[in-house]
Amino acid sequence: MSVAPHPAVVLGHRFADELPEMALPWRAEQAPDPRLVVLDEELAAELGLDARWLSGPDGARLLAGTAVPEGAEPVAQAYAGHQFGGFVPRLGDGRALLLGEITGPDGRLRDLHLKGSGRTPFARGGDGLAALGPMLREHLVSTAMHALGVPTTRSLAVVATGRAVQRETPLPGAVLARVAASHLRVGSFQYARATGDLDLLRRLADHAISRHHPAAAEAANPPLALFEAVAAAQASLVARWMLLGFVHGVMNTDNTTISGETIDYGPCAFLDAYDPSTVYSSIDHGGRYAHGNQPAVAQWNLARLAEAMLPLLHEDEERAVELAVASLDGFRTAYEAAWTAGARAKLGLPAGTDPALVAALAEEFLTLLQAPRADLTSSFRALAAAARGDAEPLRRNFLDVDALDDWVRRWRALDPDPGAVERANPLYVPRNHLVEEALEAATAGDTGPFQRLLDVVRAPFEERPGLERYAAPAPPDFGAYRTFCGT
Repeated sequence: MSVAPHPAVVLGHRFADELPEMALPWRAEQAPDPRLVVLDEELAAELGLDARWLSGPDGARLLAGTAVPEGAEPVAQAYAGHQFGGFVPRLGDGRALLLGEITGPDGRLRDLHLKGSGRTPFARGGDGLAALGPMLREHLVSTAMHALGVPTTRSLAVVATGRAVQRETPLPGAVLARVAASHLRVGSFQYARATGDLDLLRRLADHAISRHHPAAAEAANPPLALFEAVAAAQASLVARWMLLGFVHGVMNTDNTTISGETIDYGPCAFLDAYDPSTVYSSIDHGGRYAHGNQPAVAQWNLARLAEAMLPLLHEDEERAVELAVASLDGFRTAYEAAWTAGARAKLGLPAGTDPALVAALAEEFLTLLQAPRADLTSSFRALAAAARGDAEPLRRNFLDVDALDDWVRRWRALDPDPGAVERANPLYVPRNHLVEEALEAATAGDTGPFQRLLDVVRAPFEERPGLERYAAPAPPDFGAYRTFCGT
């Protein structure tokens, strides 16, 4: 069904036009009673969309995918992927649709994409639907990540469909409307390579360069420059995850974007107690995507991208491998530089501080945190008070107080700036017990706790009276935390 849209809703179809072999024309399933649950009005304004119109019945139908503007060509995207290390040559959007691309007032081109909009030919036995709770999780955590300064796909809205979704019990159904620089991923290149169509692989690389890394077009070897740009973007992204204690939970190659944005907030969470072996995903039985493994997994995923791109890097395969290996080696250097720069900011140290000293101090602090399983977020935030001379809030988190005091003495000798510490370390993150509390209430029909938590994480660095419980660690009886993919 098409609808006469608000005049500002114009959806292009560049991906479908340039890469038709990877774009399957498809439409969303009809939603019995689409109703807006939450809308990011700030994002709507960035896209040049009328938030009031989006909040009405026509807007809800658009955001659910059941009514699209004239000229739009929704497609399910084809891609492959390594899932927990095993290669699947044909994954694709099993319960998602690219409605089209939208150009905002700033001239940026971004995808408007649906999740939970019904089965497609890529569904592989799934029902293609999504429950309200997981879609609200994605809205909440992606909003928080954006506020924390982490490159991320963003949720424009969550729309209740009026249809029950059967999981372990019947749950209210919903569709997520997601906005991204694009949905190109490592798995996109793996799919194109698996087809054996070298022209498709070249066009995909050209498309990715044009959309995300245009400087690569001027390089002597544009495909190699593209690979290096993707590796640099991923290095910066994963360093930010690590510094914040974010655990993605499902770092498959189909969830590794070419743009360098975080995508897919299914089995994700933020660390409470600091422990790099932490796994939150219910299906990650071997700990492949544990918090501390994320840099190595990112590099592994990039190696799979290099494999897919080999025919583009050089006509001689041996030389192509040499180029890929040399470029891939740069990931670790870029990651360590990004992590060290972020650690310097979190410790509030001056810009000229020796990077080796910064890295050593930061690693030592994390080791001190790990022994008592101290809370990561509040411990780093407490450094601001310690820089002002009051280390008691920090000392309460530690067992080996003497070792901590020695570390604080050496750190203070470097003249840390408490204001800089506060600007780099959030007070509020989506704490797991609060997320679960909010989603449980929303699933039962009360969105109040969800809206309050959403408001808190929109301004994560600003201390506000009355929000103490949002900054507090999980209660002792919260127990081991597990997240699920929502399918």
